[in-house]
Amino acid sequence: MPGFDLLIANLIQPIILAFVLGAIAGFLRSELELPAAVVSLLAIYLLFSIGLEGGRELAQADLGGLLPLIGLTLFMVLAIPLFVYSVTRLLGRFDISNAAALAAHYGSVSTATFFSSLTLATAMGTPAAGYMVAMVALMEFAIIFSLLIARVAMARELAANNPGNKNQIRVGELLLDTLRGRGIILLGGGIAIGALTSDSQWERIAPFYDDLFRGILMLFLLEMGMTAARHIRAFREVGWFMLGFGTLVPAFNGIVGVTLAQLIGLDIGSSFVFGALCASASFIDAPAACRASLPEANPGIYLTSSLGITLPFNLLLGLPLFYSYALWLYNFT
Repeated sequence: MPGFDLLIANLIQPIILAFVLGAIAGFLRSELELPAAVVSLLAIYLLFSIGLEGGRELAQADLGGLLPLIGLTLFMVLAIPLFVYSVTRLLGRFDISNAAALAAHYGSVSTATFFSSLTLATAMGTPAAGYMVAMVALMEFAIIFSLLIARVAMARELAANNPGNKNQIRVGELLLDTLRGRGIILLGGGIAIGALTSDSQWERIAPFYDDLFRGILMLFLLEMGMTAARHIRAFREVGWFMLGFGTLVPAFNGIVGVTLAQLIGLDIGSSFVFGALCASASFIDAPAACRASLPEANPGIYLTSSLGITLPFNLLLGLPLFYSYALWLYNFT
């Protein structure tokens, strides 16, 4: 399918239109608002549901055959935060805290982008493998690595200014903070439960997790649209550099992710979804971790970039771009 037709096909999907409606409501300062408890419940449902589905697929997969994908995911867990940190420090002239916060957001995964990429891959007749959800959980560890980068950089800076000071880096605390996050708990727990659930047991709960999924996703993206519109108003705080960063860096990460995924033998749908994972920026788990571990970082920068710039870019333009590239690359090779 030509790239323009694919773009139109993606834009008229109900889940994307729900996001656009939310953004319009946000720009108009509409009274429409979902209570925080409802938004939290929607996120819990989506994370747990995709974990269950992934666990069922993972139970039937050849784990030995997944080693190349696991290795590639771990490579990106390290490469993306280092790349983002270096770009924002060297080109953006950001301080350590803000650069590391951006690294944590762009190294981690946007659940909205992930769900939308799964839907688009299925709609195009090339569904991604169910075990891709395990890669989502694995990429959450980019948050740990980004916070570790910040701790090391701050310790080195402090040591340079005050040689007698010893600042310890508590990797165990960082690991524990990430493991107790709801993304890891729900995805990891869902994967385990799904893998242990028999077909007859699954049939009893399938209507709740299969049939309702896309409707719940539409409500979640409606709220994300409103949230993105609120944060886009903070554009003045991040400037033109962040506008370029919030679009060009995800585009680059997505293209690299699709390329490497196909090099290790993934199919069109799975390589496209992996590229979408690499291109996305977290706005749920990473902000919570950064608020706790990097209080000096400015939320107006990392939230505006991830929610106000990168999320709309990925949903409206990035996903069609990555899918078109995955399709071209698959046919080319």
